[in-house]
Amino acid sequence: MSTLDSLEFDNRFTNELDGDEILLNTPRQVQGAMFSHVKPTPTSMPSLIAISDEMAEELGFTQEQLESDDFAQMVTGNLVLPGMDSFAMRYGGHQFGNWAGQLGDGRAINLGELVTPSGERRTLQLKGAGPTPYSRTADGLAVLRSSVREFLTSEAMFHLGVPTTRALAAVATGEQVLRERAFPGAVLARIGRSHVRVGTFQYFTARRDDEAIAALARYVAERHYPDSLSAQSPALALLDAVVAAQAALVAHWQSIGFIHGVMNTDNSSITGDTIDYGPCAFMDEYVPDKVFSSIDHGGRYAYSNQPHLAQWNLANLAQCLLPLIERDMHGDGASRDTASTDTVTQSVHDADTDPGRQAAVDAAQASVDAFTGLFEAAWLERFSRKLGIESPREEDASLARDLLDIMAADSADFTLTFRQLGATADVARDAFNDPDQFDAWQARWLTRVAEEARPAADRQRDMQRVNPAVIPRNHQVEAMIRSAIDENDLGPLENMLAMLADPFDERAERSFLATPPELVERVTQTFCGT
Repeated sequence: MSTLDSLEFDNRFTNELDGDEILLNTPRQVQGAMFSHVKPTPTSMPSLIAISDEMAEELGFTQEQLESDDFAQMVTGNLVLPGMDSFAMRYGGHQFGNWAGQLGDGRAINLGELVTPSGERRTLQLKGAGPTPYSRTADGLAVLRSSVREFLTSEAMFHLGVPTTRALAAVATGEQVLRERAFPGAVLARIGRSHVRVGTFQYFTARRDDEAIAALARYVAERHYPDSLSAQSPALALLDAVVAAQAALVAHWQSIGFIHGVMNTDNSSITGDTIDYGPCAFMDEYVPDKVFSSIDHGGRYAYSNQPHLAQWNLANLAQCLLPLIERDMHGDGASRDTASTDTVTQSVHDADTDPGRQAAVDAAQASVDAFTGLFEAAWLERFSRKLGIESPREEDASLARDLLDIMAADSADFTLTFRQLGATADVARDAFNDPDQFDAWQARWLTRVAEEARPAADRQRDMQRVNPAVIPRNHQVEAMIRSAIDENDLGPLENMLAMLADPFDERAERSFLATPPELVERVTQTFCGT
């Protein structure tokens, strides 16, 4: 009997949405299923690299279970527990704006839905556990460098308060994985509220399978947005909820200088969580059009473009939900011809001749258009708090943007500037090579915060609570990865995880994560795990 048998798995996704067995599928092009049953590839010598004790406790693991060999065997897929029903999900998507057709979990396998002691449902997914029907000709494996990067970054994001999937464990497989050379293999066990994406809907829209869209929408609504079910149009209410969640998420990204790197529709979560950490990074010096991803040659997913691209993704979701919105409003609906355009109106070529369709298009377009106002409101709230403003006003947006413009002109460090401003404006001033513009801005800022008549100590305390002292500095993350791979030394990883678990606490021993890189240390490109 396994020491983990007390864990409760209950796969509502596979119970409610039928899928094909792997033996019925050919690689890549899987027909007639939202997912495929597939088993992880066994590994020879699994050994734990890192565990998130917080996440493990939330899921109901005991310390005895975490220390058992069964745990390492489970999070590499070697051990199958009662109730597990492992599967890979099928989805489509736009990649860098181009319709890519069928995609799917090429190197991710869901072990199942784990029911926590509090009754919450969390999907346990293994990344790098072997090929699936969606792997094309790839091996479905992951390497140590990408696994520890995602573990570190997703945990850092969580402790910064950003909605995100989380890491449970990273495990070395004891095997080598061939990329540009042989690297140590690893599996990342990650936890999410859901791994349904905009691209999950898009695939069935491209196949004109409105019944599949209806089943998927009903599942998502019941699981994540139950209030939408009682609305006059549940499908429109679902779209509204996802738009609001994405607007809040991207505003949060912007406020901490986070760049996702590959905001394709298949990397856009239906729950408004950050998923699929690939070539992601945090900015050092503030550059609005900053790009790190080695594959983003045109800057499509630059920092400044993230809000626009999030809205573009949501327009594609709106296209998928359009037949359901029309059905809700008029009792019927028709399939669209394509899911490849970037506005709801353009996706429906016959709207002008069908009043019922036009009403649905107008409602969906209004929902997508609402993203702008929701994002701007969330952005204003985030940046006002970063400036110590307790009750934001509309004109405070200009105050924040003017500071960002000054930072960009002087290549000021994004994280450090706001942190120092919360300590004392004089310290922040010293960070600028040409402080004259900052002095003029500072006078406006001090006038504004004085209007709220709050003690300076209270304002500074609140600013320190939202402006992190430490982030996963790219050059330090790379140094940690080199230590793990080249020297088999996991000490730097453990040290960084401990520090990033409390990112707003400023201590001398954490200064290496607070200090911007020297010119020779700068990381200019990040890479996908493949």
